[in-house]
Amino acid sequence: MKTVALVGSLRKDSYNLKLVNHLATTYPELGIEVAEIGNLPFFNEEIEANPGQEVRDFQALVKDADAVVIATPEYNASIPAVLKNALDWVSRSGREMEGKKVLIMGASMGALGTVKAQIHLRDILDTLGVAAYVMPAAGGNDVFVGSVHEKFDENGTLTDELTVKFIDAIVGRFKNFIKIDVSL
Repeated sequence: MKTVALVGSLRKDSYNLKLVNHLATTYPELGIEVAEIGNLPFFNEEIEANPGQEVRDFQALVKDADAVVIATPEYNASIPAVLKNALDWVSRSGREMEGKKVLIMGASMGALGTVKAQIHLRDILDTLGVAAYVMPAAGGNDVFVGSVHEKFDENGTLTDELTVKFIDAIVGRFKNFIKIDVSL
């Protein structure tokens, strides 16, 4: 299996990157590869038909993936511009996100995790241009890791036992969700 991870934070010590690294280490069967989205130019219709190599490489990475994990921080009750820009590049002419199974997660130092950002992200992923299959929130599949600074150690290891168990259950359901045939 091949899973692409989009991390909405560019910070080197990003908690969302640590969350994705936890998934990659704990669930190697997902084959997680973190996409570099910080080097993508701003989406522009004038270059959409013939974008640079970094855009084409990113589009190919997403197109070839079986699933996508999106880990987002929350900035001003929404997702970061870098994540929205990346989604714009894979939801227009080539529609590389179409039909992809997606798991959304987010971590923040606040108590509520990334609730508002994830609601906004679900709206974006539900548009006709994107047409991704987001793992339903119903059934407790929302991954809001609040007070994240208390849940990782200095080595970047997720140490909070309840969070580890919770994520384990959700990843188990996500692996089953990936296998569901949604073709008509």
